[in-house]
Amino acid sequence: MTGLLNRSGLLERMTAMSHAPGSEQIWLRLHFVDLDGFKGVNDAWGHAVGDELIVAVSSRLRDTLSPDAIIARLGGDEFAVLTIDAVQKQSSPDVGQQIQIALQRAFEIRGRTIGIGASVGVAAAPAGSLDSEELIRRADIALYRAKDLGRGVTVEFEDGFDVDTKRLAQLEDALRDTLSKNGIDVAFQPLIDAESGAMCGVEALARWQSPDGTRHRPDVFIPLAERSGLIDQLGMQVLGKSIDAAKQWPTIGLSVNVSPMQLKNPKFTQEVVEVLKAADFEPHRLCIELTEGILISDPDQARRAIDGLKAAGIKIALDDFGSGFASIGTLRQFGFDRMKVDRSLVVALDHDDNAGAVLQATIALANALHIPVTAEGIETEQQALAVKLSGCVELQGYLFSKPISAEELRQFYFDGRSPPNKQYVG
Repeated sequence: MTGLLNRSGLLERMTAMSHAPGSEQIWLRLHFVDLDGFKGVNDAWGHAVGDELIVAVSSRLRDTLSPDAIIARLGGDEFAVLTIDAVQKQSSPDVGQQIQIALQRAFEIRGRTIGIGASVGVAAAPAGSLDSEELIRRADIALYRAKDLGRGVTVEFEDGFDVDTKRLAQLEDALRDTLSKNGIDVAFQPLIDAESGAMCGVEALARWQSPDGTRHRPDVFIPLAERSGLIDQLGMQVLGKSIDAAKQWPTIGLSVNVSPMQLKNPKFTQEVVEVLKAADFEPHRLCIELTEGILISDPDQARRAIDGLKAAGIKIALDDFGSGFASIGTLRQFGFDRMKVDRSLVVALDHDDNAGAVLQATIALANALHIPVTAEGIETEQQALAVKLSGCVELQGYLFSKPISAEELRQFYFDGRSPPNKQYVG
């Protein structure tokens, strides 16, 4: 389709260059290129437009790079560029930067203006010093790191990346083993009614502790589960354990976070409903919390999943509102039952003179759409009062309680013992 080399052709060129006379005087630099935003083009306008975009990218790379550069398409929206540097590892000009600048310019396809970008991973070595497959492996690791940093960047492979890759592989094996033994724990953080000060619900939070006592942070193991295909298993394990615990507390609601990757699973809604039925748990007591990522990247799938969950009687909350790009249209389109204000808007009250006005406007927007608002991340009485006066009906944060076990929750909130933190009085 593009007239470029494929992966086999690239390997042949690399091998030939590594064994050519005088190859000891050159460095091979391999650039792996992944298009940012290409999936959105396919989803929005179809694969025919996507194919034309691939051809246009190929042409632009040819026009931009030196005639000596070897360009290949590895498949899908991934390309490779092989360049040669004399003696030194450094190249001039920076090919990765050239590629990014070239692909940031808009493409005109069938009368449409399409904007994408590129992430670039680079690996370099003296010709013949590394097996071609090893150089490819390093470039691929560097590309993965570039995408992990937020895309739109060029990252050059470093020896330390292998250490990180090995560590993540070991952590993935440990997580897989933990999930096979149903070993993920769940902690619960109370949701407080802003008027009465009483607990009206709990948010379930995944926790993982290894047999050696190591506690792994959710912001580490949840992305790992997403990347390794374990997120569905992890999410359903958390949901099942949360529901089993919440059956003891029939007077309060249960909120459970769901990864955007889970929502992309076409069987997700069915699996949630089956868990509820098996546990004989009332659907109206469950609230699924979603971040806006899935709403932006795959709105059609999000719509189908949300409609299915709501039809089953399950409530849906938009989490972390105010931290990204969710708009009034998003709130209207998906019909959320609740909105959670991102903790950054609450924390800003302590140091930003405009924070109060921003918070009030955000809550007023939700209230105008008849969506009740929960404020999270509350740590002081002053913050609690401010969000309450701004219109929040539920409060959450360390002022009331840190995340605690199901047994601690029962003791503190149902058996009359003193709660772990100072109880807020509305």
